[in-house]
Amino acid sequence: MAETKTTVTAATAKASSHQPKKSSNLFATLAVPICLVIGFLFFFFVLGNPANFQGNNPDGHPIDSGIGKWFGTVYKGGYVVPVLISVLLVCLTFVIERFLYLSKAKGKFSGSELVRKVQYHLANKNVDAALAECDKQKGSVGNVLKAGLKKYKEMVTNADLDTEQKILTIKNEIEETTALELPMMEKNLVFLSTIASVATLLGLFGTVLGMIKAFSAMSSGGAPDSAQLALGISEALINTALGIGTSAIAIVMYNYFTTNIDSITYAIDESGFTLTQSFAANHK
Repeated sequence: MAETKTTVTAATAKASSHQPKKSSNLFATLAVPICLVIGFLFFFFVLGNPANFQGNNPDGHPIDSGIGKWFGTVYKGGYVVPVLISVLLVCLTFVIERFLYLSKAKGKFSGSELVRKVQYHLANKNVDAALAECDKQKGSVGNVLKAGLKKYKEMVTNADLDTEQKILTIKNEIEETTALELPMMEKNLVFLSTIASVATLLGLFGTVLGMIKAFSAMSSGGAPDSAQLALGISEALINTALGIGTSAIAIVMYNYFTTNIDSITYAIDESGFTLTQSFAANHK
C-alpha cells in the first residue's frame, strides 16, 4: 500500500514538473489581442499618417516617392488590411516563440549523438556517466533518456522483478515521459495551421470588397470613374498580396516546425529502444 502511494506521488510530481507554466499560457492568451491592437494602431497612425498622402490628406492619393508612397498605398487597401496586419503579427509572434522553444528542445547537441554516447556508457555499465551526458544535452531527448536511465538504475538493484518485467517498467517510464514532452513541442502550432487558412480567406474577402468598389465605379451613370475604378482594383490586390503572403509564411514555418518535431520524436524513440536493448543485453 505504501509502495503504491509512493508511486502515485512520484507520478504526480513528474506530471506537475512537465505542466505548461502559467506564464506560457498567459503569453498565448495575450499575444492575439496585443497583436490586434498593434495592427490597428500601425494601420491608422503609421500607414494612415497624413505625411504619406498628397496635400496631407489621407483621403487623397499617396505621395509619388519614398516609403510613404508604399505606406499610403497599403492604407488604401481598406479596413480588412489592419486585420491582415494583425494576423501577420500573430503569425510572426508564434513563429519566433516556437523557433526559440524547439531550438531549446533540440538540446546542445543532436539526439542521435546523445544516444551513441549513452549506448557507449551503458556498454561499460556506467549509468552515472550516461546520466551526466543527458544533463549536458539539455533537450527533450535528454529529458526522456534521463527519466529512463533513472528507472534503469533503479531496476539494476531491484530483486523483486524478472528481466522482462524490468524492461517493461523502463519502457513504460520512457513512454510516460515522452507523452509529457510531445505536447509541449506541438504547443501553439494550432495558431500557425489556422492562420494558413484564415489569412487566405481574409485576403479573398478584402479582394471581393475591392472588386465590388471597382465594378460600382464602372456601373455608375455616364463615363466610368477611373479614379474609383483604380482604387477598387488596388484595394483588391493589396488584400490579396497580404493574405497570400501571410498564409505562405504560416504554411512554410508550420511544415518546418513539424519536421523538426518529427526528427526529435524519432530520436526519442531511438533512445527508448537503445535503453531497453542495453538493459536486456547487460542483464540476461
